[in-house]
Amino acid sequence: MNEFVQAHLYQKLERVSDALCMNRMDAHWVKTKEEALAMVRSMLPKGAVVASGGSETLKECGIMELLRSGDYQYLDREQCTPEEIGDLYRKVFSADVFLCSSNAIIENGALYNVDGNANRVAALTFGPKSVIVVAGANKIVPTLAAAIERVKRVAAPVNTMRLSQETPCARCGVCAGINGEMHEGCHSEQRICCSYVVNAWQRIPNRIKVILVAEDLGY
Repeated sequence: MNEFVQAHLYQKLERVSDALCMNRMDAHWVKTKEEALAMVRSMLPKGAVVASGGSETLKECGIMELLRSGDYQYLDREQCTPEEIGDLYRKVFSADVFLCSSNAIIENGALYNVDGNANRVAALTFGPKSVIVVAGANKIVPTLAAAIERVKRVAAPVNTMRLSQETPCARCGVCAGINGEMHEGCHSEQRICCSYVVNAWQRIPNRIKVILVAEDLGY
């Protein structure tokens, strides 16, 4: 990356981190995914009960391997049968730490996320004592409108392809409701855009920790 482009990116990450802190989230930025992994490790007490949302960002940073290292009591959704997953989602609410990424980080200091089952947005908003959000610089957008468009044009289509869902966006690469309101989309039974949440000002200071990474990560 050109040194001036890099310096400009670092300025943006500093600005967004400051905006998140103003909304009472404990925000930091790092240069690499390796630094993100080290910061997450420093935030996780040994023996803590931890859980996570489905996240390519966490995988790319090596965080999923950390959670499965044996140092923590990890509520591993991938070890559940379809019949068990609902109970695990409910156990997440009493976890010490919940980890996830975000569909978009708005420059004024808010998180925007869209879920199918709502287990991630629910835990992000209420329940676990601490939440750690890890997001690449590619997730940063200037406005809520841009966050909505990012999900409809990028996050939803790519994630439905990753999850092998039979939805219009998986077939054509863009949400069926791209020209409509935030909530408009397809009527597929496998639709993954069902619950929409903006996390801004926090009642509990620093419950949500955000680590921004100066790399493109996840979708």
